[in-house]
Amino acid sequence: MYRNKKAGMMGIIITIIILIFIVIFSNGDSDNSFFENVASNLVMPIQNGLTYLKNKLSGNSTFFTDINYLKEENEQLKQKNSELEQSLRELENIKTQNETLKEYLNLTEKYGEYKTIPGYVINKDISNYSKIMVINIGKDDGVEENMTVIGDEGLVGHVISVTNSTAKVQTIIDTASSVSCTMSTTKESIVCKGTLNDTSSLKAMYIPTDVNIMQGDNVETSGLGGIYPKGIHVGTVKKATNTQNLTDRYAIVETAVDFDKLDTVLVITNQ
Repeated sequence: MYRNKKAGMMGIIITIIILIFIVIFSNGDSDNSFFENVASNLVMPIQNGLTYLKNKLSGNSTFFTDINYLKEENEQLKQKNSELEQSLRELENIKTQNETLKEYLNLTEKYGEYKTIPGYVINKDISNYSKIMVINIGKDDGVEENMTVIGDEGLVGHVISVTNSTAKVQTIIDTASSVSCTMSTTKESIVCKGTLNDTSSLKAMYIPTDVNIMQGDNVETSGLGGIYPKGIHVGTVKKATNTQNLTDRYAIVETAVDFDKLDTVLVITNQ
């Protein structure tokens, strides 16, 4: 009996509270704002969470879109890079051709008294026993055996064999080569021969006993021997070596031409 009365009282109290809430909601903006704030505080965290999740999903979609765009842009950059590399190679080839033409022009101006054919070295056999070069001009260009070959700085050698499109040149540094020369201070004849282990020096022999050899003397072709015309620069005296027998003394001549770097040549056709 007591419990029933207690339950009834609780129901009455709850009903009264509900009625009070209804009255408050139906009257006055200030009270409404209070409950709105309470509701807002309960609902906003949920709403913010849903908004964050939506933005996250939308951001991921943009991320994948950006990846596809970057891939496409990367392919375009690769293509442009390949085109630039090709252009660079073409420019390098043009530069090389211009340098070659410039060397030819310098050579033809320097040796204007000769009728010449320009060419360039396509093969070198520079070993201890053989120092031979192959150039890219031959019979079809008017090249013949025994014609003199020169470079920008001086004498290179002479043609020893020809094909229709190439010629083999025995250089003056070859051990089998002998060049009749004169020294600038004495005008006496000497013979310059190639040495076994050197690609930049000649051995000057058969020096007259009364000739005083001076370091730095210019050596040029004498015109004797029937191969080389007179007056082509060969090199300079690097040092003189005396022996017990004065007739055996010799000098080392440094060649004017750098054979390791030689690329362009002229073949003299009217010597």
